[in-house]
Amino acid sequence: MGLETEIKLSLPAAAVRQLPAHPLLAENKPLRQKLVNTYYDTPDRRLQRKRLAVRYRQKGQEWLLTVKSDAPSPGGLAQRREWEVPGEPGAFDFAHVDNPKLRRFLEEATPDLAPLFTTDFTRSLWLLTPHEGSRIEVALDRGTIVTGERKESICEVELELLEGEVAALFVAALALQADLPLHPEGASKAERGYRLASDHKLVPVKAGPVPLTMGMSSIGVFRSTAFSCLSQLQGNERGVRETDAPEFIHQARVSIRRLRSAIRLWRPLLPEDYVSNFDPRWRTLASQLGDTRNWDVFITEILPPIIKAFPDHSDVQRLSSQARSHLAACRKAAQAAIKADTYSRLLLEFTAATLALAESRKPPITAFAPRSLNKRAKRVAALAAETRDSNPEARHALRVALKRLRYALEFFAPLFPAKRLQRYHQGAAGLLDLLGRMNDGTVAEQLVVQAVPGHHSDLVRAWLAGRNDLMLAQLEPLLAEFLSHPAPWEHG
Repeated sequence: MGLETEIKLSLPAAAVRQLPAHPLLAENKPLRQKLVNTYYDTPDRRLQRKRLAVRYRQKGQEWLLTVKSDAPSPGGLAQRREWEVPGEPGAFDFAHVDNPKLRRFLEEATPDLAPLFTTDFTRSLWLLTPHEGSRIEVALDRGTIVTGERKESICEVELELLEGEVAALFVAALALQADLPLHPEGASKAERGYRLASDHKLVPVKAGPVPLTMGMSSIGVFRSTAFSCLSQLQGNERGVRETDAPEFIHQARVSIRRLRSAIRLWRPLLPEDYVSNFDPRWRTLASQLGDTRNWDVFITEILPPIIKAFPDHSDVQRLSSQARSHLAACRKAAQAAIKADTYSRLLLEFTAATLALAESRKPPITAFAPRSLNKRAKRVAALAAETRDSNPEARHALRVALKRLRYALEFFAPLFPAKRLQRYHQGAAGLLDLLGRMNDGTVAEQLVVQAVPGHHSDLVRAWLAGRNDLMLAQLEPLLAEFLSHPAPWEHG
């Protein structure tokens, strides 16, 4: 078994000619290969569900049978287990797989394996030796993914670490990215092939569980958490770029909020220059997406009941028209932010810096987690005591603090009893839902002024005020119910 470590970067076709002329590669003559890969799976996609890829690769006159674990690739970095041996197409002998459980799984699936899709591309290869003991293979792949009548183009650069430290891989990637529009990609060719074969529509990616084991260091848990957030963000990139569906923007913002919350949570253990470098950049990106999300909520949730109640009112019609114009402009700005070179570079630099964080066994995660949660719970309780009236600023501060507490609970979830955690989490979720809807009303009042400046509709303002009063009556009982829950991290 080998461990394949590589960075995968997409490259616009228009920029392909610039790559061989880059100073990093210009002195080397590339080796060119024609590679045809056929990927196999069972009709019920058993391999895909296990995040495995089985393929036959034709490389000149040679055929290679490859098994790969298809792990997530945050920031473009992929570290996958790989087993490869010579073979004959259509014959599957998995004796070379040294994981007995995995080998049995593959052998049981063998009778049902059938071709699913093909990747057909030309690879140009450069070998870099940045210093003694370090070798990096740079590959430009251009071709297509084919399944039935459907096709998708391939135009990407892969940097694979053959020898040395992962840091050298990022140094080379960042040097190329400084002069070329290279974007870190989370999806492998296999993932793209499966997506094409299934012909499924894009779906928003929600936050998944953070991989955490008791033996991990506190910094190790942060790294795992940060990469989980990056995976969610990159899973929604294409939806933000190519569609107008509100949920892609929403989930992208959630991923950034979770990431910034993690940086704040671990701040006492992180280098100050790491925090001061990256937190403001993530905040800027979140802000660039935020206006679009606000208008989406306004148009899809706030306006419909007003329009239904007053369908012919001129103020409502004017507001609806102006709101949609503002949304269209904000969506273009959000899409531009996700397409920008600054975002691509942020992904790569953040991934490199997060991998380079120094490990430390102190404090152990079992001590760091309860202490951090206690701090956030006390902040929530203090703000709850100040949120007894209709002050929207106080409610917003409580909402932010409660979100940070909830995210921290989710990050540390495997450490605590599931039942107690679930009750506490459900109480927080109900309170956050109400606070979120109340905040949407406050933002809506601001958006009305922005959409129709100088024209303040008493009707719309009155409707929003009445909605707020109804929700305000629910706040006290929900606050009391949540605060009555015992903290699950304080019990064995």
